Amino acid sequence: MPIERVVIENFKAFGHLDLPLNPHMNLIVGNNEVGKSTLLEAIHAVVTGQLHGRGIAYEITPYLFHQPAVDEYLARLRDGQPGSPPRIVIEAYLGRDATLASLRGTNNSLGADMAGIRLLIELNEDYRPEFDAYLREHQGGSLPVEYYTVRWYSFANNGVTARSIPFDSTIIDTTSAKTFSGTDRYIGSIIDQVLSPAQRVALSLSYRRMRQSFSQETDVAAINTFLAENAGDVSNKTLTVGVDTSARSTWEASLSPYLDDLPFTHAGKGEQSAVKMKLAMRAAGAAHVLLVEEPENHLSFSSMTQLIDKIAALSTAQQVIIATHSSFVLNKLGVDNVILFSARGHIKLDQLPTDTHDYFMKLPGHDTLRLILAKQAILVEGPSDELIVQRAFKDHHGVSPLARGVDVISVNSLAFKRFLQIAQRLDIPTAVVTDNDGDVALLQERYADFLNYIYYDSDEDAPSLEQQLIKANTLAQLNLVLDKTFADEAALLKFMKGNKTDTALAIFNSPHSIVFPDYVQRAIA
Repeated sequence: MPIERVVIENFKAFGHLDLPLNPHMNLIVGNNEVGKSTLLEAIHAVVTGQLHGRGIAYEITPYLFHQPAVDEYLARLRDGQPGSPPRIVIEAYLGRDATLASLRGTNNSLGADMAGIRLLIELNEDYRPEFDAYLREHQGGSLPVEYYTVRWYSFANNGVTARSIPFDSTIIDTTSAKTFSGTDRYIGSIIDQVLSPAQRVALSLSYRRMRQSFSQETDVAAINTFLAENAGDVSNKTLTVGVDTSARSTWEASLSPYLDDLPFTHAGKGEQSAVKMKLAMRAAGAAHVLLVEEPENHLSFSSMTQLIDKIAALSTAQQVIIATHSSFVLNKLGVDNVILFSARGHIKLDQLPTDTHDYFMKLPGHDTLRLILAKQAILVEGPSDELIVQRAFKDHHGVSPLARGVDVISVNSLAFKRFLQIAQRLDIPTAVVTDNDGDVALLQERYADFLNYIYYDSDEDAPSLEQQLIKANTLAQLNLVLDKTFADEAALLKFMKGNKTDTALAIFNSPHSIVFPDYVQRAIA
């Protein structure tokens, strides 16, 4: 019973997201701040009612809301056009499995008749007068979430609890640094999940006996006797010292795990991550959906290989959703499962044209990641062209392309259209710098659907970049930059064509500038 789709409104990075999911493996790929971690948080929240390890009602802050929606609402209020206060909606669509019949109905934003869970964070109308009064007085402030409430119910419009939902998720995030006073909170909770009920009881009882025996220690008893004899100096009541024996004082808050007699928090980050991940994988065995945040974090190549193999095995029986920056993870778990996230939207790789999809399935290194992680991209035909375009960009803008979020990517010219299909679907500003190869009509025919992206020179007598550079500069200037003494342009061109890399490196590293062809300058502008 996998999650078929997730709908999110006004939660952190998402104004609106309607995302169909694969039944087994989902690889969420994208740049920072595009919502990968937020997606995992949202799914875990709607399934478990928890955020950051606590009930979501205790975690409501203004920062959970999609800020543009809040800004728009507050701006309308200032203009005397009040509307509905922003609310957060998270929905998990679970299909029509008979075991989830109690969750089935049409009470969802899509009006679909299926099982599902809906989480709302919205204004409690009982506090509407106070809410409105606060906003009238503090028009420039943030959203007063103190007046908000959480509603958690099924698509059948029945309230739900974690116990009443026959569906569960486990979130694995080894980057978490939240700790109790003595124990890493994440590993403490994971160990608790891994232990059997009998083992948890035995550990709690042993911890309780240890706490009680503390006061029986000779030195502690002597100190308590002293305090009792001097009660008037300290308090009218008898003061003693002891270990907290209340229900809130559990082993997770006091005991520390050890790795080979070394406290867990003092072990290396890689070893900590490996232990957390392995324990979490065991605890995740009964969950219907496994959410994994950057499994590559702090892991060596061999450790990550073992981990990915275990995740792949789990995905045959569970739904797995992984947020990653690693092309290695994609290689191991299948590009066919990739969902590309960018600041402008998302796309499943299997939604691309079949031939493009098949191409990226076979592409070594998955250079497509470079495209989707770029704010802007310039595609060129080879490594030497890449160096020349980078130098042109730096001369024009005063900084390297990456400093402006522009990635210059060397792509086989036959793959230009495939990369452009992704750029077009994700609305990533992209330019292609290409030779005309002596046939402008053929070039225009080949890229008929993408002519706005293509930058070239129409002079068929200068079909290559080397000839374009000679056309734009004097022989003396290029001899200076290349540290050569060619007598004529024919000899210079022969050298440049036979030594593309050396030529490009010389231009890239030269203290002297050259004039770059007009089509290159238009592409980098």
